[in-house]
Amino acid sequence: MRSLPRLMVAPNGARKTKADHPALPITLEETVATAVACHAAGAQGAHLHVRDAHGHHVLDAGLYRELLSEMHNAVPNMMCQITTEAVGRYTAAQQRQLVDAVQPKCVSISLAEMLSDGDTPQATRFYAKCKEADISVQHILYDAHDLRVLSDLLANEALATDDLQVLFVLGRYSEHQESTPQDLGIFTQWLGAFETAPDWAVCAFGKQETACLTEALRLGGKIRVGFENSFWNANGTIANSNSERVAEMNRIVQNLGPHSSSFPS
Repeated sequence: MRSLPRLMVAPNGARKTKADHPALPITLEETVATAVACHAAGAQGAHLHVRDAHGHHVLDAGLYRELLSEMHNAVPNMMCQITTEAVGRYTAAQQRQLVDAVQPKCVSISLAEMLSDGDTPQATRFYAKCKEADISVQHILYDAHDLRVLSDLLANEALATDDLQVLFVLGRYSEHQESTPQDLGIFTQWLGAFETAPDWAVCAFGKQETACLTEALRLGGKIRVGFENSFWNANGTIANSNSERVAEMNRIVQNLGPHSSSFPS
């Protein structure tokens, strides 16, 4: 299984536009150029969305294949992870079809969105198919309900524990989408039930993104930073670019020293 990188960048997401920040990458060319700059600043992986000609988030297999090819040429040592984010437009079946068509090495999938149609057996078969194809799946988790659902799937052996990857999202449903380091509590408590913790990472919305990600690193987790979730530097200024956010977090990564995967103890 491919391990998650310690520092990943999410440069654009599904919803924000250049009206939110002029340096938000929209086109494939802008996304690749941003990834190159972020890799130079310390990001080892990129969480990728694609947009159509109107700038709207799409689950387009052709665009994803083109982007992955360009990424391989420009930053061959950077892990590339696509997403199946539904944004209220795509069904679970369409998300599965995207992965089947692209056959990426890595993909992030919201557990809630994949189970939104209530067809757990179909989702289970899909996850098993990804495992057989050596596709690393990172399960996106937002709240206590998502954690309970994932625990049930693991208990019923609908998902394997040996290659489990998760992303804890802080602040997505908080007031004004503002996260705090304390939001990590329910997730770290859940991790405490594992004899060996899964490969886990954190992303955080709002002005306290840096504080949240620093706490995740301190606890032995990995992080995802970037304009998908926040434009804010730790000092309260708005970053000029994704690579500026990556550089700030990379300095913290380096100051904390080698990654520790000892949580929970």
